[in-house]
Amino acid sequence: MSEWIRVGSKKELPSGRLKTAEVRGRQIVIYNVEGKLYSTDNTCAHQGGPLGLGLLEGTVVTCPWHAWQFDICSGKSIFDPDVEVATFPVKVEGDDILVEV
Repeated sequence: MSEWIRVGSKKELPSGRLKTAEVRGRQIVIYNVEGKLYSTDNTCAHQGGPLGLGLLEGTVVTCPWHAWQFDICSGKSIFDPDVEVATFPVKVEGDDILVEV
């Protein structure tokens, strides 16, 4: 059963930044792209690298291990659209960032 879980506050995540959070034992990443929030799994689908330590450029995150890139809106790899990471709905209530997992 999925539920909305608080993962932080808006002031902790300025535009152009990302942060990791643990939700139900799962590592996820929350991204702020010009005030719009996105979330993906933290584990790169290529070789398991930590996307939360990657580089965010627009809506593309680059894994620090092998430079694989993923569109954070869809979770799909830029290199191979058949490879993807899980994405999660995000919403803001007041100053709280909530992710549905």
